[in-house]
Amino acid sequence: MCTRFLWSSEGEPGAGLVLVGRSMDWFEDTATVLAARPRGATRESAPGDPASFSWTSEYGSVVALMYGRIAVDGINEAGLQVSGLYLAESDYGEREAERPGLALHQAIQCLLDRFDSVAAAVAWLEESRVQIIPLEIGGKPGTGHISLADAGGDSAIVEFLEGRASIHHGPEFTVMANSPAYDEQLELLRRYTGLGGDAPLPGGTDSPDRFARAAYYSAHLPFTSSPREAVAEVFSVIRNASAPFGTVDAARPNISTTRWRVVADLTSLGYFYESTRSPNLVWVTLAELDLSPGPELVFDPSADIAIGGEVSASFVPRD
Repeated sequence: MCTRFLWSSEGEPGAGLVLVGRSMDWFEDTATVLAARPRGATRESAPGDPASFSWTSEYGSVVALMYGRIAVDGINEAGLQVSGLYLAESDYGEREAERPGLALHQAIQCLLDRFDSVAAAVAWLEESRVQIIPLEIGGKPGTGHISLADAGGDSAIVEFLEGRASIHHGPEFTVMANSPAYDEQLELLRRYTGLGGDAPLPGGTDSPDRFARAAYYSAHLPFTSSPREAVAEVFSVIRNASAPFGTVDAARPNISTTRWRVVADLTSLGYFYESTRSPNLVWVTLAELDLSPGPELVFDPSADIAIGGEVSASFVPRD
């Protein structure tokens, strides 16, 4: 369920254009909308929790809202990109009252609102010892892990295991999928041809298979200085790591159909969205949005399957 990778278009971390591609795999339609969230909005981390905290957004952002309300992916105007992916092994631990609490559905937005780089966000996660408070999403356990990337090519994979954050931080950590935990995922990767081993590159929809394909094909993308070509190349890989309709298997609950894909251009600040139920691609240019303090604006990609192209002017205030 879901794949993510980070790529720099001229080969070295941060060189050329820096982009992130991710897929969203889920057991049902996610009713996802895009939202433009302005600077100056005040939010609370975990209403009702004794160690809840509040913040005011320093950076405007564009986010993908699952079920129209849960931020699971996005990019802010400083070029920080954050994704939330499913991880069955996540263990947030018994609630420790002395630790600040952050509801899982607020985690992506909290990072986008407050930080301009991966390093700054990781430092806060480590120093604050924030504890994630889980929730159900669509009637399923909302256990997940988080990836971060910035325009400098830095990256971090953040898991929550045995109640503590386990963080892999550095530009070398470019790919994330789902189970198993990240250290084991990296070990599995080394068995395949071109990635350290001699086994054939796998073609299945299991998480290690998708992880391996994203790692292999992203490493072989042609260098380019063209934003258009770079977006197309990243889409070509994330499509290859997707799960087609009809692949859901009740005996393998971690396998779900890909519902949508996004590519975030962290250099040019563009956000490209592709629904697997629509023939068209839509995108948002953050420079074309007014992210100064004001109301949240939304765009529903499913409202008109004929719409395509740049849709910043189609965002409207939320009802």
